[in-house]
Amino acid sequence: MTERKKTLMRDPKRGKIGGVCAGLARHFGWELWVVRIIAITALILASKVTLVAYIIAWVVLDKGADNVSAPQEPRTLREETRIEQTSDGRTIEVKTKVWEAGKPPREALSQIAKQFEEMEGSVRKMEEYVTSSEFRVRQEINRL
Repeated sequence: MTERKKTLMRDPKRGKIGGVCAGLARHFGWELWVVRIIAITALILASKVTLVAYIIAWVVLDKGADNVSAPQEPRTLREETRIEQTSDGRTIEVKTKVWEAGKPPREALSQIAKQFEEMEGSVRKMEEYVTSSEFRVRQEINRL
């Protein structure tokens, strides 16, 4: 699997003020709430430095495109994070640590199970149609 270099950009679509925390969360692959807690804690402990750093980051960092935060975007993988790919090309990112971005394993498993149930229903409908007399009649009509 090839890794692409990620650039640090603001994500105003997911951000509350300027999108700096959201951009940092996307860049490092962390949950957004963790980055916000770190930022608020830093603001409380070192308010002037944190406020100046946030404003500088807001001005300096480029605004990311609207589709940057989409889950389909390939991201650099760390050893702890796993990405499961379904048969129809959708990916489900499973996190192993609380601060990582992605779905918890139970939620990912239930989503995969739901997808399998939907696929099984489609297969059952196809099997029912293929084994029906209507299918045989249509097949005979098409041969004429």
